[in-house]
Amino acid sequence: MRFRTLGLALAGLAASAAAALAQDFKPAIVYDLGGKFDKSFNEGVYDGAEKFKAETGVAYRDFEPQNDAQREQALRRFARDGYSPIVAVGFSQASAVEKVAGEFPDLKFAIIDMVVERPNVQSILFKEQEGSFLVGMLAAMASKTGKVGFVGGMDVPLIRAFACGYVQGVKHANPQAEIFQNMTGTTGAAWNDPVKGGELAKSQIDRGADVVYHAAGGTGIGVLRAAADAGKLGIGVDSNQNGLHPGKVLTSMLKRVDTATYKTFMDAKDGKWQSGVVNLGLAEEGVAWALDDNNRSLITPEMKEVVDKAAEEIKAGTIKVHDYRSDNKCPV
Repeated sequence: MRFRTLGLALAGLAASAAAALAQDFKPAIVYDLGGKFDKSFNEGVYDGAEKFKAETGVAYRDFEPQNDAQREQALRRFARDGYSPIVAVGFSQASAVEKVAGEFPDLKFAIIDMVVERPNVQSILFKEQEGSFLVGMLAAMASKTGKVGFVGGMDVPLIRAFACGYVQGVKHANPQAEIFQNMTGTTGAAWNDPVKGGELAKSQIDRGADVVYHAAGGTGIGVLRAAADAGKLGIGVDSNQNGLHPGKVLTSMLKRVDTATYKTFMDAKDGKWQSGVVNLGLAEEGVAWALDDNNRSLITPEMKEVVDKAAEEIKAGTIKVHDYRSDNKCPV
């Protein structure tokens, strides 16, 4: 009986220790402008954090800034409260992360879409041009007019990289294709203006585009709606947006910020987290294109075969997709 009591006591101590460890591990997220339920970039990060929470039982804190000044304030508040790792979502947080990470060298930070060279920062980058190349091929093959469009959010090299990869893919599938491009703006407000996104998409459709790809965060919701309302096809980005307008979204370019966030939290919890630069492309399953019941009828077996072959050639280096950020130029 005493052995059984001792065993129960030891089990209780182990459970208490595990609970204490879970409480000591305190991950956090500071989202980009646009909010965590933007159906796109931020929401992908949220999904990854929710998956981590569901699997481990470890809660996390998050914050949705309403303006640029709140980024640094939120990062510092989380750091003072001992949260680690702290994931900063978006390139605009680079200066804030560099400053706060320098003030709290014993904590772990991660930033998505920018490099911050601190020994306690993990910089998570993606090869958006590779995924955009594939959806560009699909756009060209699905288009009946030979004219397709692109609507970007904030006019920065990152979004130019999406656009350039897309153009390369379109031209790879149809060298005669015409591509219309518009950026929404030059400030953070460009990520959350669905009305303007819809207007830009409609102007491209009026010029003959019958497939429009967006890389515009919450603004892209307006792009997809405008395409669906006009009886044309949209292409989603970051998260799988096929279900927003079933049968009217050709595909979505998946940028696996969900996987990156989940892995950052899990690696930190398991003692495997490392600082430095992580660059995720097709080979690393960091980008992809979405195929599900919402768009399966739009993707013919021939289209899928051609795009899958191109994906393997990109992984092998046979097809080289130019990264706009390497020289601020697009070769096509």
